[in-house]
Amino acid sequence: MSNTRQVYMVLSPRSLSYSRDALASLFCNSLDPIHLRLITDSNRDKEELSEVVSALELGPHAWTVYSEEDLAVREEALFANYDNLHAFRRGHPCWRKITDPLLLSEPGAELVLLDPDLYFPNYFRFEETPKNGLLLMWQRPNCLYPPEIVRIAINSGIRLAHHVDIGVAHWRAVADLDWLNWLAGALGGNNLPRIMHVEAIVWAALAMRVGGGHLDPGYWKCWHRSPAKRVMMKLGVSGKSILRSEPWADLKCFHAGGEAKWWLHTARELGPLDRRATHSQPGSILPFVELTPAEYARELALKRVLQILGFYQLFRSA
Repeated sequence: MSNTRQVYMVLSPRSLSYSRDALASLFCNSLDPIHLRLITDSNRDKEELSEVVSALELGPHAWTVYSEEDLAVREEALFANYDNLHAFRRGHPCWRKITDPLLLSEPGAELVLLDPDLYFPNYFRFEETPKNGLLLMWQRPNCLYPPEIVRIAINSGIRLAHHVDIGVAHWRAVADLDWLNWLAGALGGNNLPRIMHVEAIVWAALAMRVGGGHLDPGYWKCWHRSPAKRVMMKLGVSGKSILRSEPWADLKCFHAGGEAKWWLHTARELGPLDRRATHSQPGSILPFVELTPAEYARELALKRVLQILGFYQLFRSA
């Protein structure tokens, strides 16, 4: 089927408490046939995920699970001269969302990359993957962390896109491996802290290098821990009740970052998530905007003030 969408997800069985609902909603609601490639760690993980996915209602969709061992030969061939990419792939497991789809695809092939903490509440179509450039979700303010790696990027003249969210990305297997290898080394190489958010810094740099834009946040929405939601959490309002405030009927996809991922299953069982509207038309693409050094300095200064005032301590998650 020539219109089958090529979809990838890095997934551990330890995430199944929420990712099972992500997979079920994806298979149930995608109007286009998809081939989902799940990327995991061990062969035992591969077996466990295969059992779980085979029990889901698949419809016209296909799936394959790959362990790290399955990709070893391809890694040695494609990344043979790229020591920093070898090291990056063995950093935090989330970083393999950047490297491993390249190992599983032919040059120029579509890559629709998904996090496991997503939910698809309505019938939908993915946006068209551009021939060139990158599509990423949008969030405020951003998920670029830790600050010391962001500063290394800025001080090295590496431009970063602002407001990136990495729940969904559209890309093609046309990566400049020389540049990606250089970037991984410039950010720290083997010394990069094994923190999942480093992935966002790489995507932000890639966005400013290759261009593209943000997926329409009216369709592709990221969980935002707004002041109002912080107050609700502090007052003991349940997660499922907080999730009710999201515009589920309008969405193609919701990225349940942070604590929201742990609320998804209960909220789904109680019914407010699944609306069964149909969103088959593409949304608008918003241009990437660069995060300037001055703006990043202002954001850090504001966070320091809030920390001094006790804001984060007062509204910390339970």
